[in-house]
Amino acid sequence: MAGDAPLSGGSEIALTLEEMSALRAKAAKAEEHWDTLLRTSADFDNFKKRAARERQDALRFATEGMLEKLIPVIDNFEMALLAAQQGQNANSDSLRTGVNMIYQQLKSVLSDAGLTEILAQGQVFDPNVHEAVSQEETTDLPEGHVIKQLRKGYRLRDRLLRPATVVVAKAPAQS
Repeated sequence: MAGDAPLSGGSEIALTLEEMSALRAKAAKAEEHWDTLLRTSADFDNFKKRAARERQDALRFATEGMLEKLIPVIDNFEMALLAAQQGQNANSDSLRTGVNMIYQQLKSVLSDAGLTEILAQGQVFDPNVHEAVSQEETTDLPEGHVIKQLRKGYRLRDRLLRPATVVVAKAPAQS
């Protein structure tokens, strides 16, 4: 029989038709699994590329929403500056009121984005959120408390963006 031909290699092994058929079935199954592996591998590579592209797009456009909210603030600042330059019978009180409204609008946008101010004045000095630039003798506050805040500090949600720059109280030298 043609299916019972011996295999090359010196030793003669005779395969029955059933064994030959079983080997062909296994070879076909192995080929099928190999094709599946190649397709899955290609799909996974495509997924990784797509995920990387989406991550880059997310980073590139992450600030889009906040910038859309800041554009009206810029518009209002430009109108206030134009009004101040043209002197449209705008006294300093109305200009101050307008600029204060813009300031509040800006603070609101930043607060909605998760930005919070770090309270410093009168607080116990905390090196995690305060940056001491000097100490000052005083009896008004206990030693180690913040006397003055020179520059505000900010957090973005739970992350420190900038520490508050402060002056810290120390006990007066005894004479």
